[in-house]
Amino acid sequence: MTYNIKTFNNINPIGLKELGADFEVNSEEKQEDAFILRSQNLHDYPLPESLKAIARAGAGTNNIPIDEATAKGIVVFNTPGANANAVKESVITALLLSARDYVSANQWVNTLSGEDVPKQIEAGKSQFAGSEISGKTLGVIGLGAIGARIANDARRLGMKVLGYDPYVSIETAWSISSHVKRVSDIKDILTQADYITIHVPLTPDTKNTFNKETFAMMPKGTTLINFARAELVDQEALFEAISSGTIKHYVTDFGNEELLNKKQITVFPHVGGSTQEAELNCAIMASQTVRQFLETGEITHSVNFPNVHQALKSPYRITLINKNVPNMVAEISAAVSEESINIDNIINRSKGDFAYTLIDLGESDKEKVDKLVSVFKENDNIIRVRLIENKE
Repeated sequence: MTYNIKTFNNINPIGLKELGADFEVNSEEKQEDAFILRSQNLHDYPLPESLKAIARAGAGTNNIPIDEATAKGIVVFNTPGANANAVKESVITALLLSARDYVSANQWVNTLSGEDVPKQIEAGKSQFAGSEISGKTLGVIGLGAIGARIANDARRLGMKVLGYDPYVSIETAWSISSHVKRVSDIKDILTQADYITIHVPLTPDTKNTFNKETFAMMPKGTTLINFARAELVDQEALFEAISSGTIKHYVTDFGNEELLNKKQITVFPHVGGSTQEAELNCAIMASQTVRQFLETGEITHSVNFPNVHQALKSPYRITLINKNVPNMVAEISAAVSEESINIDNIINRSKGDFAYTLIDLGESDKEKVDKLVSVFKENDNIIRVRLIENKE
């Protein structure tokens, strides 16, 4: 069986090799089984009936219509951690640039001319006297793959580090230096940090994390770094905080016209994760998750369905995406039994209003299995049915 994969943007071709020989990759429309993309906006893009998966070669998925995809039984993947080192290095760079004001210093030097440039530099350099980050306090909001790395490296640079994340995973918690002080209230960071960097997804709860009320808690002269999402900061409140002296410097990787050409705001063109290494890592992870899902039905790193893993040892596997309603597992099992087929293994996981089920069948008669598939397709509570044959 050949799977058709449509790519958007420039996905690293070396990473796409992870798909294997049974996958045909192109940028044209051709009964696509999966999309692999980076920043392409899919909100106004028609999702074909054949589409089973969308893989974002990056962490953020705001460019993907998650609710629409979920309702159509399309599994959306991302690649958490694949570009974490690249973003970490960008934030550390932003931290140092803001402390020493190197961007403004470089812009000023480039305005000079004449044989006495060295003298002009000596006479004017004092206006760019900065401060050292060693001994200062950095507050890290969000201790995921990126935030944890920033916290650890900032500590190695001599900073005092406060970390806030009520949802930090056990795996990530083990990777965080014992010298990083975990706080249970974000107010501790807002009131104590000289520098603040945020690394959380954009949700209704996190939108405008930095607003008039939170800015009011900060001491004068705070530097805010935002390489996560533009909407985490209330822009009008930010301008007021800059005018009042609360925010000394705002550094972001998300620009718009209102942020440009302002003395205390440094805007980068969303290049935090744009390194050759990160793009390759993202392409590899996206390709691997798509291949695993299409060939086995297993789910890893999905943002809209639960992770599900079960070794395929039976002749056939049926995967179901269904509404998360009572008695569905019993109903599914009864349908299998009605066709006189044994279930070797079954696993069911739910997430919100939907659930995902893997059913491994102890049956080699393809005709009987096809009949069961037809039964599932007629069930109003089942959104998508896939039949996977064990080729081993």
